[in-house]
Amino acid sequence: MRIDLETLREAVGGTAAAFRCATDYQPAGGPGDKVFPSTYEGGTYATEERIDPDSGEIRQCVLLDSVQSQANRMELALLEEYRNGRLELPLLVTRFDQPELLKKFTVTSLEAPHRIADAIFRDSLLDGKIFRKSEKGTILDNAEVRNSTGLFGLCPTALLFGMWDSTGPRGGLGAKFQRAVVSEIIGYDAVEGKRTSSRVDPAQIRLGAGPLYESESESDDKPHWTLQKNGRGKKLGKDGKPSEAIHGNVTPSIEDGGFTISKATQTTVLSLSALRRLRFPLNSAADSMRDVDLAARTALAALGIAAGSLARNDGDLRSRCQLFATQASVWELLDRPGETPKQFECDSETALSVFTEAISEARDAGLPWEGEIELTPSPELIELVRRSQELASASAEEDA
Repeated sequence: MRIDLETLREAVGGTAAAFRCATDYQPAGGPGDKVFPSTYEGGTYATEERIDPDSGEIRQCVLLDSVQSQANRMELALLEEYRNGRLELPLLVTRFDQPELLKKFTVTSLEAPHRIADAIFRDSLLDGKIFRKSEKGTILDNAEVRNSTGLFGLCPTALLFGMWDSTGPRGGLGAKFQRAVVSEIIGYDAVEGKRTSSRVDPAQIRLGAGPLYESESESDDKPHWTLQKNGRGKKLGKDGKPSEAIHGNVTPSIEDGGFTISKATQTTVLSLSALRRLRFPLNSAADSMRDVDLAARTALAALGIAAGSLARNDGDLRSRCQLFATQASVWELLDRPGETPKQFECDSETALSVFTEAISEARDAGLPWEGEIELTPSPELIELVRRSQELASASAEEDA
């Protein structure tokens, strides 16, 4: 069956625990091709043993994409559809396009690490006021599980992917929402391999051709280094080798790196139980109405299904870690214990269509749904960014 709005509404309004989607992948290069997982502190991989749910055997696994990374990928997938005009979504936008900045960029609430509670928005202006002191910004001050209405209209993804307003006026007591959608990609039967590195210089510059020295003065028609026959001056880098200027061959090396796996599995779970904890009172009422709660929760469920479905279209996780699905993605509804879960197909087009319907019903129920809200970085934030860019530029020149 194809998933539709009525299916979501019944699931959210009933007792179903969650929607689950588990999809198997192989490397794009084919079974047995090496993949490179993300690395963590010290350049290490996240490996662990897990119990195979089918055989009960213990299998060596490696984390290919974490819960946090998957959330970011889902948000970026939503942002792409928003920019393509196929998705209507509330969005905070801060543009850093001031002339004094070396690099221009934009940050949206689908890209900021802490979503609407991020310090970038906190230190930006809306209609001449610091965002958190503006009418829309103060919504965060009163947001909680029992009063999620304002946040629903301003940043619904915060209710879906989780948020903690730890840098707001209430500090650690600020609004906190758990993740309602969780996803990760695991590689099974992981065997670590080796990786090599080398470089052959097409100019065939040799070590003995140096040493190189730092140029005494900057010039537009000369490199940042010079050759001197008298041995005077400061040697370039550590010892003046041509490699300090990225010239010459790189000695071939070999070290641990990359894994072969039997398969990769992406598991996404949308918790309907988490969504049911959220309440949406209207017009500052003390309590919410059931039909309004149902409309909001159904819209969030549709947003979660859309995010999970859209993110599955891109298996290119990073350099040398592109995966390709070996099966169609199927969503299972975990409803009655002991019964076989109902299965639903849901491609990107279907997911976007269902979400559009859900938002229409939410609006009809009286729920807020903002458009794009453009913020302006405060002068202090602009200056902080400007100084940081200059420091980064100077550091890059020193390292060159």
